[in-house]
Amino acid sequence: MRRKSRILLCFAVLWVLGIAYYFYSGTTLSRKSVYLRKKDVHSLVMCLCPGKVRWQDFDQDLYVGATVVRPGQDPYARNKFNQVESDKLRMDRAVPDTRHDHCKHKQWNSDLPASSVVITFHNEARSALLRTVVSVLKKSPPQLVKEIILVDDYSDNSEDGALLGKIEKVRVLRNDRREGLMRSRVRGADAATAPVLTFLDSHCECNDHWLEPLLERVAEDKTRVVSPIIDVINMDNFQYVGASADLKGEISFRVWQCGGSLEIIPCSRVGHVFRKQHPYTFPGGSGTVFARNTRRAAEVWMDEYKNFYYAAVPSARNVPYGNIQSRLEMKKRLGCKPFKWYLDNVYPELRVPDHQDIAFGALQQGGNCLDTLGHFADGVVGIYECHNAGGNQEWALTKDKSVKHMDLCLTVVDRTAGSLIKLQGCRENDSRQKWEQIESNSKLRHVGSNLCLDSRSARMGGLTVEVCSSSLTQQWKFTLNLQS
Repeated sequence: MRRKSRILLCFAVLWVLGIAYYFYSGTTLSRKSVYLRKKDVHSLVMCLCPGKVRWQDFDQDLYVGATVVRPGQDPYARNKFNQVESDKLRMDRAVPDTRHDHCKHKQWNSDLPASSVVITFHNEARSALLRTVVSVLKKSPPQLVKEIILVDDYSDNSEDGALLGKIEKVRVLRNDRREGLMRSRVRGADAATAPVLTFLDSHCECNDHWLEPLLERVAEDKTRVVSPIIDVINMDNFQYVGASADLKGEISFRVWQCGGSLEIIPCSRVGHVFRKQHPYTFPGGSGTVFARNTRRAAEVWMDEYKNFYYAAVPSARNVPYGNIQSRLEMKKRLGCKPFKWYLDNVYPELRVPDHQDIAFGALQQGGNCLDTLGHFADGVVGIYECHNAGGNQEWALTKDKSVKHMDLCLTVVDRTAGSLIKLQGCRENDSRQKWEQIESNSKLRHVGSNLCLDSRSARMGGLTVEVCSSSLTQQWKFTLNLQS
């Protein structure tokens, strides 16, 4: 009996976007028998199943025209992007080739495994969904796309997906109730027949030769998780632009912990419409669903470091997260490494608080943050606009009451009001470096002098200690209070 092993790969972006790959391998078949031979490709491309049409012959106007925005209607109401602009575009519109010049001249391996492309959707704008499907077919070598599986997560109008089933290589599955993104993707994965699975969102546009570089890396090593660079499709005018510097790849610690690796492939580009809010509702509310899912991830994968998640999102403690026993058993069965291994080996540059720290992160005062200003030992400190990037603005209130940046601590040189604060090497028993949070963690008071950290003189010389008062210049808040 043929055995199939599946390895999940992800299309990574922090909020819901993702590509994942499953690699199937048979124990009785050679690798060559899994791949499509070139002579088989020709017959696959030339033959259309009865009732199917080429994407070029699909009636876009009839399909999209049934759901156009009527005069006087809000074009953003249904999808939270400008549907009027989306509906104007042709299903095979040209988009700029955003790849590096090196990628445009690269020759890809001709012997690559075929892929099943799984696209899940719920009440998606027909024009956006159609462009996603067409871009896959138009921008991919025919032999590399065995099928496109559309999973309709119980959309209000079943014909949104059903009509697309007429297009070559497109199969449509419809849930009989709302299942959500991940269950729908799993259903699509279970139905797929190709050696590799690729997951896309339903409002994407694939760029030139997007698929070959992804498949080439997976074919070389089936434990790799690969992702394209994500370009931005403007939600207002649908202009296709290059990747945003604000978009970060998914960390996917579960992949690394269980023996895989994550790669962002620069020669693969896929555009995505980024919306400011969800166009549909979630059972229980989107905030609850997000908290439930992130809490499950923390409980399963982060070990003792989950306490930092709860410090950042304390309300998550009150959100039920269901039974995770099967996930924990899978983690044990696969021999997955602990989260500390991930921090030490995959992301060593990430600064993580000590488990006994009282508070950690930026020390904020309105829109400004306590900043070293690039100074070192014996330098003064000041305030600077918060940039949320750590660095000079990363501090910890330690268990021994030091306010610490790297190996330097805030030090009160002269215990009188108006005295400057300086950075000096941390010494465990130095009373000049002892601080405590008071008034619901809103102020920092120096223990030896009972004076409070104050920014009133920051622009003139640096931070000082002053007689504690209700002044806004003495209001400070750590990003994370870990033991509040």
